[in-house]
Amino acid sequence: MKCQILHAAPGRLRVHMMQKHMSLAQADVLEYYLKNIDGVTDVSVYDRTCDAVIRYSVDRSVVTSALARFSYEKAEAMDLVPDHTGRELNRQYEDKLTFTVLRRVVNKLFVPAPIRLAMSIYRAAGYVREAIRSLMRGRLEVAVLDATAITVSMLRGDTETASSIMFLLRIGEILEEWTHKKSVDDLARTMSLGVDRVWVRTDSGEEVLVPVGDVRVGSKIVVRTGGMIPLDGKVVGGEATVNQASITGESLPVRKDAGSYAYAGTVVEEGECVIRVEKNSGSGRYDRIVKMIEESERLKSATEDKASHLADRLVPYSLGGTIAVYLLTRNVTKALAVLMVDFSCALKLSMPLAVLSAMRECSFHHISVKGGRFLEAVSEAQTIVFDKTGTLTHAQPRVAEVVPFGGRDADEMLRLAACLEEHYPHSMANAVVAEAAARGLQHEERHSKVEYVVAHGISSQVGDEKVIIGSYHFVFQDEGCHIPDGEQDRFDALDPAYSHLYLAISGELAAVICVYDPLREEAPAVIESLRRLGLNKIVMMTGDNERTARAIAAQVGVDEYHAEVLPEDKAAFIRAEHEKGRKVIMIGDGVNDSPALSEADAGIAISDGAAIAREIADITVSADDLFALVTLKAIADALMHRIHRNYRTIIGFNFSLIVLGVAGILPPATSSLLHNASTIAISLHSMTNLLE
Repeated sequence: MKCQILHAAPGRLRVHMMQKHMSLAQADVLEYYLKNIDGVTDVSVYDRTCDAVIRYSVDRSVVTSALARFSYEKAEAMDLVPDHTGRELNRQYEDKLTFTVLRRVVNKLFVPAPIRLAMSIYRAAGYVREAIRSLMRGRLEVAVLDATAITVSMLRGDTETASSIMFLLRIGEILEEWTHKKSVDDLARTMSLGVDRVWVRTDSGEEVLVPVGDVRVGSKIVVRTGGMIPLDGKVVGGEATVNQASITGESLPVRKDAGSYAYAGTVVEEGECVIRVEKNSGSGRYDRIVKMIEESERLKSATEDKASHLADRLVPYSLGGTIAVYLLTRNVTKALAVLMVDFSCALKLSMPLAVLSAMRECSFHHISVKGGRFLEAVSEAQTIVFDKTGTLTHAQPRVAEVVPFGGRDADEMLRLAACLEEHYPHSMANAVVAEAAARGLQHEERHSKVEYVVAHGISSQVGDEKVIIGSYHFVFQDEGCHIPDGEQDRFDALDPAYSHLYLAISGELAAVICVYDPLREEAPAVIESLRRLGLNKIVMMTGDNERTARAIAAQVGVDEYHAEVLPEDKAAFIRAEHEKGRKVIMIGDGVNDSPALSEADAGIAISDGAAIAREIADITVSADDLFALVTLKAIADALMHRIHRNYRTIIGFNFSLIVLGVAGILPPATSSLLHNASTIAISLHSMTNLLE
């Protein structure tokens, strides 16, 4: 498609698409097409001007070539645009704000005074009705204060002040509604489905891994422990407990067996189920999430709740102050000075705007936060707990060596291990499957039903033999397997620098898969940075053996470590910290981290970890760079500083206006103007980035 370069700078282009009009849908298509280009870091598309601003880190010719190839038809066929982008919502409220301001200007310039008076009386009636409803519920809320100020101004013949109050209140209402809806929309899209491939069971009983887009209504999909259910359907086989809190809000997992209905976006906590697909799209998930969020208070932090309740609690004092000033001075103007200035608008508006801005800023750094309360928890936490594998170490460990036992072949043992491990979303399992693929070892399904034992391993049946793979504790202590005669010395000589997966067949050790789990290069610096930001107890917990855990802990610089722990041990440690009065952050990426993520004040999952970890976690950070944790902590601290500063500014400035009004220095209309202008100024400042 033809376009014109309007401005070019190193790493930045502004282009104009050669078309008369651009719809919102076309703007989304163009934006996501450009974002899909390797090397493009950020894109902003302006549908009204048909312009796009592109920031990139590659040669400019890559971007211009992609623009030259662009067409809406081809880009739409690529299916890059999510169901909900937020553009239409933003446009709706931008138009509302613009219309409200233009209507105010037109009324003042062109509408005759008698008609303006009638319009003011009509609008004032709405505020009075709301105040009456509040009083009938037995509550003295902000609505009563607003209606009183408007009514008194009207009765005094000061319709201009009353009109200004109603105009500014309307602006505040629009901004508050926009804030709430955008928060819900952002959160719902953050929680949107992210499953690329799914296991499909064919008519012959074979399981095939296919792209989720290729699944059709009537297909049978298999979802196992830790996996996300990608599509709506009915369970026709197997049995599982499913976490569906993100859909229904239920805190406890729900048992699913034949005949039960499974929802897209829920996660299998334990077990396995076969689902017959009834909808080949999970788009209904977005609407269900929105409904769940709107019915909950999950978005609000304790500080936001405090601001909202404080605003209402101040209403009786404002009314009482108005009456007291009138009784003492018998001066209506001075009494109105108290009534015209309330603390509620700024408190109720600036706090959610500050939180929304912080959540948006987090998204710029590839951090998804599910609500303001979790940023508050991150800021106030003193203890942080790290899982080792996939967090302090790289998310993609590699197989270093396969050591066979009992005269078995190393490649055959790796082939068998990969056949079992490919069904489960864990970094160690992924390493085994990747190594088998790298060696060109093709493996057919030779086993019967696979059973996954959380934090232990996998058990299955191959022919007449029971095959298990997992931790030392699982293989030797729980299952009672033994080392072949005469091979104890080989077993003792295994390199302790590696993590080990033990494969046993019919009760005898068949192979040990040595996995190299390299420490993230940035991990020690991240630990030190978090310590400087106020986290005074940094803990590593791992299922690895004592020697491996001790070596990693020494390298990374944590305050303490715990080895050979089970999922319940991690959760128990967090509960013990809570009993000491400490707030805790937990960071993990696997199925076995889920109980601890749920127990923590703020559970943080790594983005390419297990689906259940991402679902349960309150915050998700990019797997690319652990410094995202430092950024998250810095944003959370800056947010709380901003909120507390807003409190002081709002209380101090508005109290000063009241004093000046009572002293007769400021007339009520000026006090009202300054009060509302300060509200807008504080709110606009609350929307700016916290980190420079």
